[in-house]
Amino acid sequence: MKRNLLASILLVFTVISVQAQRKSDLIAEIDQLKNELDSVNNELLETKKTERIAVAKAESFESQVNELQDANNTLMANMKSFAEVSNKNSNIVTSAMASLEAKENQLKSIKDAISSNDSTAIVVLTNVKQTMGENAKISVSNGGVVISSDLNSLFGSDTGDQLTAEGGSWTEKVAQILAANPKTSVTVEGLSMTGDIHIPAQQALSVARKLKEAGVEAERVSSLGRDGNLKEGIQVNIHPAYDQFYLMAREEMKN
Repeated sequence: MKRNLLASILLVFTVISVQAQRKSDLIAEIDQLKNELDSVNNELLETKKTERIAVAKAESFESQVNELQDANNTLMANMKSFAEVSNKNSNIVTSAMASLEAKENQLKSIKDAISSNDSTAIVVLTNVKQTMGENAKISVSNGGVVISSDLNSLFGSDTGDQLTAEGGSWTEKVAQILAANPKTSVTVEGLSMTGDIHIPAQQALSVARKLKEAGVEAERVSSLGRDGNLKEGIQVNIHPAYDQFYLMAREEMKN
């Protein structure tokens, strides 16, 4: 009986001791799990904090990238606009230079024509002196060479309108000068000292007709009567072909 009781008591103590040990182990295990949980929670909090920082940095970087992209787009647009303006200005300058060059060429052509006319006048003057003689009445006016003669020598009187032999010879010499200078034209003027230009016009026409008969092209010859301002006689003005010069200058100015 005593043995059974003792065994029972030992069994009870054993059970209690085992339970106490298990409880202690469980408590220790729970504490360990709590510590691990706390550690995990701390790591989670740290991770979330790091994530928030990373997100903030990413958003900041994205904002900076967007700003840089906008700035780059603006710069590209400005560069494109500048290039267009530069090209336009370059085209304007090129066009202006071409226009100036064209005008320069036009002016050169006109100046060359004027120089040629001046040279022609010198040649004509030399020919006139050689052909008409040193006693001929010669002058230079407005780029032309003027040969003058009195009416008596040409027509035998102040009112005659038919050339005398002397007048015919004189006119033929003028025709020789014109033949030697084919780029010139001639204007025959009959001068009146009374204001009546009918007879002077007829006298000038007679000289012009004789020039044509002597071989001078009709388109190079013109005649007229005008007031001589107290002078009378015939004036033969050998000058550059003004109509051709005018046409040339007009065509140059059109371009």
